[in-house]
Amino acid sequence: VQEILDEVRSQVSVVIPPAFNRFQHGFSHIFAGGYAAGYYSYKWAEVLSADAFSRFEDEGIFNRQTGESFLHEILEKGGSAEPMELFVNFR
Repeated sequence: VQEILDEVRSQVSVVIPPAFNRFQHGFSHIFAGGYAAGYYSYKWAEVLSADAFSRFEDEGIFNRQTGESFLHEILEKGGSAEPMELFVNFR
């Protein structure tokens, strides 16, 4: 299990946890009760934030046009449109 988790992390993680991290050994609490759906939303937020950040990585962290696009397409719009629509427009 650890090898699979390490492989997936190497492909998708922005920050790789230290070698002593054994996340899979302490994760059972999400299956006890109604926490699983809430936890999924946290993981989905991580996916979206990593995807949004990859645009900055591709175009330059301090690229003015990228920053302005984030400002105009996401921050300024706030709750005026569906969040995924805003994200797709930015990305």
